[in-house]
Amino acid sequence: MTGSKGSFTISTSPVLARSGACAAKTKPTTAGRRLGEWWASNLSGAERGPGNAFAERILHPRPFGSNWDLAFRAQKLKWVGPGGLAPQMETCPECAHQDRGQALVRRQPPAPQSLRETLKGRLRRNCTCRRQQAWELVQDLVPAVRWLPQYSLQEYLAGDVMSGLVIGIILVPQAIAYSLLSGLQPIYSLYTSFFANLIYFLLGTSRHVSVGIFSLLCLMVGQVVDRELQLAGLDPAQDGLRPGANDSILNVSATGLALGPDCGRNCYAIRVATALTLVVGIYQVLLGVLRLGFLSTYLSPPLLDGFAMGASLTILTSQVKHLLGVRVPRYQGPGMVLSTWLSLLQNLGQSNVCDVVTSAVCLLLLLVTKELSDRYRHRLKVPLPMELVVIVAATLASHFGQFYQRFGSSVAGDIPTGFLAPQVPDPELMWRVALDAVPLALMGSAFSVSLAEMFARNHGYSVRANQELLAVGFCNVVPAFFHCFVTSAALSKSLVKTATGCRTQVSSVVSAAVVLLVLVALAPLFRDLQRCVLACIIIVSLRGALRKVGDLPQLWRLSPADALVWVATAITCVLVSIEAGLLVGMFISLLSLAGRTQRPHTALLARIPRSALYEDVTEFEGLVPEPGVRIFRFTGPLYYANKDIFLRSLYSLTGLDAGREAARKRGPDGRASGRKHPNPEGTTSALMSPEASFHTVVIDCAPLLFLDMAGLATLQGLHQDYKVLGIAMLLAGCSRSVRAMLRQGGFLGENEADTAEEEQLFHSVYRAVQVARACHQELTAADSVL
Repeated sequence: MTGSKGSFTISTSPVLARSGACAAKTKPTTAGRRLGEWWASNLSGAERGPGNAFAERILHPRPFGSNWDLAFRAQKLKWVGPGGLAPQMETCPECAHQDRGQALVRRQPPAPQSLRETLKGRLRRNCTCRRQQAWELVQDLVPAVRWLPQYSLQEYLAGDVMSGLVIGIILVPQAIAYSLLSGLQPIYSLYTSFFANLIYFLLGTSRHVSVGIFSLLCLMVGQVVDRELQLAGLDPAQDGLRPGANDSILNVSATGLALGPDCGRNCYAIRVATALTLVVGIYQVLLGVLRLGFLSTYLSPPLLDGFAMGASLTILTSQVKHLLGVRVPRYQGPGMVLSTWLSLLQNLGQSNVCDVVTSAVCLLLLLVTKELSDRYRHRLKVPLPMELVVIVAATLASHFGQFYQRFGSSVAGDIPTGFLAPQVPDPELMWRVALDAVPLALMGSAFSVSLAEMFARNHGYSVRANQELLAVGFCNVVPAFFHCFVTSAALSKSLVKTATGCRTQVSSVVSAAVVLLVLVALAPLFRDLQRCVLACIIIVSLRGALRKVGDLPQLWRLSPADALVWVATAITCVLVSIEAGLLVGMFISLLSLAGRTQRPHTALLARIPRSALYEDVTEFEGLVPEPGVRIFRFTGPLYYANKDIFLRSLYSLTGLDAGREAARKRGPDGRASGRKHPNPEGTTSALMSPEASFHTVVIDCAPLLFLDMAGLATLQGLHQDYKVLGIAMLLAGCSRSVRAMLRQGGFLGENEADTAEEEQLFHSVYRAVQVARACHQELTAADSVL
């Protein structure tokens, strides 16, 4: 049994009680009488007196053919007489032996609240100045303050120290290598790794995510840096990392960092990178403050995988020149990948033999050890830091073999120790790179939030998406003043962190300590490291992203639309640019989503025998059709993009174009010409159209996700057309949002007390069909009498 408009109805009839001629004629049930007796016995003396019509109606219900219900409205019991509407739980006559009594339910009345009231309530809750709330706010913004006092040294410390040491050892060679992608000096990559780990330790909510430099973002930063260098009249391909280079920011005072003769290529490059980083961090912090963490869900997995594939091919292309030891221009804009490969083929004869041999040996060692490490991962307690082994061996070979002096091999160059003085990013450059920061902020946020949620789900704890945005945002805002560039969570290091026993973010502090040791004392030892070795490390790190191309056939079989998003994103990244690939992927994803909602599944339903359930007649056999009733299901939202498809599907499945027939019947003057007869309630009802083989259309609205104004207008127009043809249109199973839209649009009356049109709204398809039968039988009987 269910209530209507917040009413709690105790019914005495097993079928829906309807008003007037459509009232169901059944005897009161034993359950209803017993419940009335119990309620009357609990009334006070005055309420239980003989003059109390309410008690009498409970104890002595009207005879056969009456419609008396108890309704609970506004916390008071009220009798609903023959004119009332009291929807109930349906009971199938064919399975009455399974009836175990009626259930009592109550629909909660909606509590509409304006936007102004909502904002005032949130401000009142969040802006109250109390000591406890202030402390909770500090704990929310700096989660380490909450969990660090509960840190168990005996349980967590060993795993965190081991994990932090391994990540720190991996961070150092990767930081130096990824400086090639960003077009910056290696020291800035080390700065970035150090500050990002410390800040995320304080602000992050994930226990296992490793935040630092990320190859895809490094590539995007490098493209912005190269463009700004060209606009400033500097050569992006200039090798400023060689020994003896004197145009570095390290040789310029912190107060003289202005574009001019005193600031060279590397100096201006880091200024561009820090300005870009600060803008990216501001965007991410704003996303967190405005509670927009859900926006990352709009970057679908196929889009991210295709983006990773296209960006990986771009990164691979940019590193081939270091493998061969040739100098080619750093191209910008559309066709960058193709132009780079053409230049590589033209300059293939100028390859440096020393770099080619070193690259071949390093790639062989790294690939073999990585494959073995992945295969026997379960037997290894600690991953092999092969990158560090290769870097140490290659540095020693280059130093003692004098590869730079004898063969002209390109090396990392001077990497100084210590920290530079903080510097405020250039506001003018910030304005110039504000648009470039948007895709960087989106990609960094999406990767960070998705990785945090993935590891939290795998390890049984929860993270806060908005706090993750704040954490990653401050990992960019604060380091931007210390000569760092854009960071985000990185999957490969996070996986290693989990595999080595990480329990909390204390491991990030240990990793930062390893990087600090290199910054303070060990950085100059990498002076003779060949750049081709760094390129090998970068290329091997792309294995996971490049292997995703093998998932494309299965993705195509499961969802061609998702496969199209994948392919379009990857191809656009390669042929046009990384930013264009991201935009194209998002556009096609939204277009695919719109296409799926524009053409949802439609079906004509029939009843399953001996039940009150209805299913698709084309999907199941043995269903029982309802004579004179057409039941239509539209699985999706009804909005401006699919309203025409809704009508076409309905007309096609029911076999009647209601719009055309209604227009023909109205005639030139727009008035309906059908003969009408008065019904028992004094209203009129048009006779059924002779062209139609049914008298009622029931629309199953349970799968109807939402309505917009165009969808509402479609239902209203359809209702008027069917009314002209003498066909009733009933809606079944509407959700709260759909009911609210129908009422606000005037489809169900103008206010809560208006029930003139609510006879079209039912809680289930079965109940609507039962009422349609009863109404049709009584209208037929009335017509025969007339």
